[in-house]
Amino acid sequence: MARNVSDAEQKRGSPAPSQVGWEAELPRTGTGVAHGKVILLGEHAAVYGAPTVALPVPGVGCRARVVRSDRAGGGMLSFRLVQTPPGVPCGPMSVSSHAPKSRVPEGLWELTGAMLRQADLRGAPGVDVLVESGVPSARGLGASAACARAVAQALNNLLGLRLNAEAVFHFVQMSENTVHGKASGIDALATGSHRPVLLAGGRISNPTVGTDGWIVVADSGSGASTKEAVTMLRESFTKHPGSRETFLSRSVALTRAGLRDLKRGHLVALGKCLTSCHQLLDGLELTTDRTNHLVEAALNAGALGAKMSGGGLGGCVIALTATERTADALAAVLAREPGVRCWTAPVTKGESHAGI
Repeated sequence: MARNVSDAEQKRGSPAPSQVGWEAELPRTGTGVAHGKVILLGEHAAVYGAPTVALPVPGVGCRARVVRSDRAGGGMLSFRLVQTPPGVPCGPMSVSSHAPKSRVPEGLWELTGAMLRQADLRGAPGVDVLVESGVPSARGLGASAACARAVAQALNNLLGLRLNAEAVFHFVQMSENTVHGKASGIDALATGSHRPVLLAGGRISNPTVGTDGWIVVADSGSGASTKEAVTMLRESFTKHPGSRETFLSRSVALTRAGLRDLKRGHLVALGKCLTSCHQLLDGLELTTDRTNHLVEAALNAGALGAKMSGGGLGGCVIALTATERTADALAAVLAREPGVRCWTAPVTKGESHAGI
């Protein structure tokens, strides 16, 4: 007999399969994919409720494979995270002994347990988890959210949960809140979106983009955790009364101007907004000599605008161009810098759309 499904579960998607046994109906392997993201406008201001815009970076990918285990025990039995260059496919699943919890990212441990509980299958299924990610960590590229989304999709496939987009977001956000304390939600969504994502007033949507454009993402090769940067900025605001209000006012003004330019397809004006954002963040000591140099190099090579992206204290720089050809040429220039890796990503024309 099928179990009763709560209203909350109905909102999260179709109910799990009837309790007819783990082996009877479900596959042995589930896979899931996700990609990186960058912040176009409004980093750090989102922590204080101000609007933020993120862009997907499809060329920086993450893939998860979850395998049903025949070994005794339930929950996550083994975990392996492999950092790979973008585009490298998953290899054979490597199974180790029981996974020590201390070696598993806490957010992924909680996500896996929660999804296994929601499946409510007879017995206590055990799974082996392999994550292969080309998303560098501590670069503002959404590495933790991409891993969580890929694992959530793999478990959804393996367990036959048939979760909708809102439910997948719920589990990814659960993991992100564990990692970051209180996550805004923009990474959890942008790592699965193919369009720009706007977080404003607690609501997520896709903003209007009036014309096609391209960005170049340049990884400086070093970075710090978002939590570290947020803590540093909060302490600075405490020491300097009024500085937070000044920052938020300027950040909101630049984000709104950038959204207007994005909607109208005014890429030159949008580029100027990006550069002004970088100058604002530089004044808060969130940039480094290296990211400042990359911004300057991008502008000198013809970028319409450039800025640091994400938490700062290293990480990535993004630069705006009008065409794929100019983006490729700019990426080639920036990639000559020692230790720098570059990717390009489209900013695709489209109408606004309400989020989940």
